[in-house]
Amino acid sequence: MKSLRFPALCVIIALIAACAESPTGRRQILLFSDGEMSQMGATAFDDMKQKMTVTRDGKTNAYVSCVADAITRSLPSEWRGSWEVVVFDDPSANAFALPGKKIGVHTGIFKVATNADQLATVVGHEVAHVIAQHSAERMSLQSVAGTGTQLVGVLLGESQQKATVMGLLGLGAQYGVVLPYGRAQESEADVYGLDLMAKSGFNPAASISLWENMSAASQGQPPEFMSTHPSHQTRIKDLQKQLRTAEPLYRQAQANGVRPNCKAI
Repeated sequence: MKSLRFPALCVIIALIAACAESPTGRRQILLFSDGEMSQMGATAFDDMKQKMTVTRDGKTNAYVSCVADAITRSLPSEWRGSWEVVVFDDPSANAFALPGKKIGVHTGIFKVATNADQLATVVGHEVAHVIAQHSAERMSLQSVAGTGTQLVGVLLGESQQKATVMGLLGLGAQYGVVLPYGRAQESEADVYGLDLMAKSGFNPAASISLWENMSAASQGQPPEFMSTHPSHQTRIKDLQKQLRTAEPLYRQAQANGVRPNCKAI
């Protein structure tokens, strides 16, 4: 018994030391540093650029970069700076952001995000995942569950665990393993992402029409209790509540002259 008590005590101490707070005040366990997460995010992003088709169309890239740059300029100071933005020629209505300041957008997203405000909803949501350190939180929980901190170095070479790490970074759909963000993290990214896009001068009311488009295009969705993602209707209801906070931020940004002129393709 004594031999088991010391490791268990070490784990408890490590968890207490790693307690953090998300942008919405939710308590988190974070066992991985920003440097470790940035390394994994950058490696995963490079891997995707090699395996997927990168769009070279100038208008498409300019449009997506305009929206992404407007959002990243409004971030807390420690998160500003140069974010790499890449558009992938892929029919899925998808986008993602990774630690290390990486943003990826699939061309299929334009089927549901039909204007700049709706695209800003998507990008703001994905960037919110990074700012809230959801990948580090998922990686930490997986480590505590028994995978081990060796996950840090997995992406430096081929490994049987590579797909797992990709999933923990939020890239499960592209790598054949489904490890989506949990409902709490998705809801948090919805709420915080709405504030981010509003501060950036995009109309937060567009988030409602975006998710209505998503719902229409989804051709059915599993019941919420069977999914780690909130249902479309739950998301819309929660976003409608958050508009009371986001709309004043939008009006303030407009009054301050923050008016992104991103022309949809």
